[in-house]
Amino acid sequence: MATKELRTNRQIRIPEVRLIDSDGIQRGVVPTMEAIRMAESQGLDLVEIAPNSVPPVCRIVDYGKFRYEQEKRLRESKKKQTVVRLKEVRMQPKIDRHDLDFKTKHIREFLDEGSKVKVTIRFRGRELAHPELGKEVLDTIVDLLNESGAGFNLDKPATMEGKTMSIILSSKTKK
Repeated sequence: MATKELRTNRQIRIPEVRLIDSDGIQRGVVPTMEAIRMAESQGLDLVEIAPNSVPPVCRIVDYGKFRYEQEKRLRESKKKQTVVRLKEVRMQPKIDRHDLDFKTKHIREFLDEGSKVKVTIRFRGRELAHPELGKEVLDTIVDLLNESGAGFNLDKPATMEGKTMSIILSSKTKK
């Protein structure tokens, strides 16, 4: 939950709240004004932590410290997230062997970085009448990657989408 959505002290205008005191003990359903007085007597704040429950759950805490802890938890969770990048390598069905080797080298590098790779064959004009040529190119790429020992998974086999045919590869080892 974002800290900006939390209401504190006099912003809470509900007649009754479920109160959790500063020690983490539930005090049950208490009138809001009484809960605010209890918080002020301890030099702390009344913070609404679960506004959607009936009655809303409020806690007596130091709001500054509470916000800091929440932001810290949010930063920690963001550190643990991994962003999977999808790189795309485009080519045509009439690709030369040298160009194919060169692009396969780039695909291998992307896979080693831990990125997913979408290999796309773009058909133009009469090339659309021969999708088997594009399939052969994609199969050749997979064979070249296998020969080079690049560890990869074939996430999506060759499929035709409009004027393009593509496969998606991902690395077996996560970086």
